Amino acid sequence: MSAGLLFVVGLVSLTLIMLAAALLFGGPSPAPAMASINDPFKGIDWSSMPPLSRYPARDGAQLAYRYYGAEENVNDNKVRGSVVLVHGSSASSQSMHRMANAFSQAGYDAYALDIRGHGASGRKGTIAYIGQLEDDMEDFIKAVAPGKPATCIGFSSGGGFVLRVAGSSRQTLFDNYLLLSPYLGPTAANYRPNSGGWVRAGIPRLIALSILNGCHISALNHLTVLNFALNEEAKSLLTPSYSFNLASNFQPERDFQQNMRNVQRPCAVIAGADDEAFQTDQLEPELRRLGIPWPVTILPGIGHIPLTLEQDAIAAAVQAVDKLAQ
Repeated sequence: MSAGLLFVVGLVSLTLIMLAAALLFGGPSPAPAMASINDPFKGIDWSSMPPLSRYPARDGAQLAYRYYGAEENVNDNKVRGSVVLVHGSSASSQSMHRMANAFSQAGYDAYALDIRGHGASGRKGTIAYIGQLEDDMEDFIKAVAPGKPATCIGFSSGGGFVLRVAGSSRQTLFDNYLLLSPYLGPTAANYRPNSGGWVRAGIPRLIALSILNGCHISALNHLTVLNFALNEEAKSLLTPSYSFNLASNFQPERDFQQNMRNVQRPCAVIAGADDEAFQTDQLEPELRRLGIPWPVTILPGIGHIPLTLEQDAIAAAVQAVDKLAQ
């Protein structure tokens, strides 16, 4: 065997060993509980939360959502449209209860989804393939047919996923889009390392799986790549970790800037000035650098989770949808 061939064989062997080591030992470390994410939900009254409803997905799964019908005696008893709410990472439809209830009181039909891999929709922490979440969203619209104008609202990672939909060929599923402190990716100007402590990522495993997927090998995409900073009680109720498939799908496209440029429907952004997960003061400059004129509202004194819980923040979201739906 020639020296050149020996070198190539050795290089390939070393690469395979490094990939195997990254896959086996390069997963995420545990994430210490983050009080500012866990604590705001304590003491919330869930008594008026509607039960789960189900819709059929194309693979036969029955996926979950909660329906908050528009309350009567609002706007001359006329439903003003609908909102479809997408929760943040690790969460479920329950986390959007206060916001969904407020939209119902404002005259909108509100639907809070359990995104597949969360809550009561499928196996927690994973999905079958990248792109399944968009398929599920299309199946939801076909099965439930929310009233027009329909606005899709996403919070945090859910905001990143809503952006993914808004910039895709399926953006016509909704009339408008609202992003609440959206996760845009690790290269975006609003990114904080580890999302301010909320996430621990297995970077070696992420890189190895990305390489394999670039070679059209997805058999190991069920491996865990993200852990979330949940306390012990929340771990039993929510989704404490994500597989590569779910982490890759529940966010914008990798080229988030092009994802934004592709959006043709009305879109707005709201975030809190005191957000500990993202640098929200960078959202508007990022958009303006790309020549995107979406309205951006930064609310003083509002942190990450309070954006979905505090009355002033919820009122700002309702007002934004009112303007988008005009």
